[in-house]
Amino acid sequence: MRTTLRFIVTLFAFLLLTAAVPSPWAIDELVGNKAPDFTIKDITGRILSLSSLRGKTVLVSFWATWCPPCRNEMPSLNRLYKSYKDHGFVVLAVSTDRNTSAVKNFLSQYPVDFPVFMDADMQTSRQYRVFSMPTAFLVDRSGVIIKRYLGEEDWDSPETRSEIIKVLSAR
Repeated sequence: MRTTLRFIVTLFAFLLLTAAVPSPWAIDELVGNKAPDFTIKDITGRILSLSSLRGKTVLVSFWATWCPPCRNEMPSLNRLYKSYKDHGFVVLAVSTDRNTSAVKNFLSQYPVDFPVFMDADMQTSRQYRVFSMPTAFLVDRSGVIIKRYLGEEDWDSPETRSEIIKVLSAR
């Protein structure tokens, strides 16, 4: 009887404690809502806030140099950016690396045309509930998150391109 009671009390305490902690899957709650605003520095020290890009379609991509899937998707992400940058499309690549020189070294080997920002303290990543990389968020012109991409994405795929074009075309 005591063992059963102790188990029930322990289980209840565990459920109570875990209910208060946001689940990493709560990331889906961001879709359909205003994107959390943030201010961040790029690798050159230039400061940018997400809210300053209102009126543009933005892909916020969280990545790291040590992440093989992140490295794999970088060329197709760059091609996506180059295809639609003249149509109001912006890519904000947010590196979670702690060391700017690691990011600069990576970019010297694998250059990209979009700006790369540093989130060494993971403050922005926490706002977006990023728990694995790469993770990207498609934000429409009014600042609403339209879609979350979890894991390596083929940014050249017709399905993905179609999603981007649809958001770019919406007025």
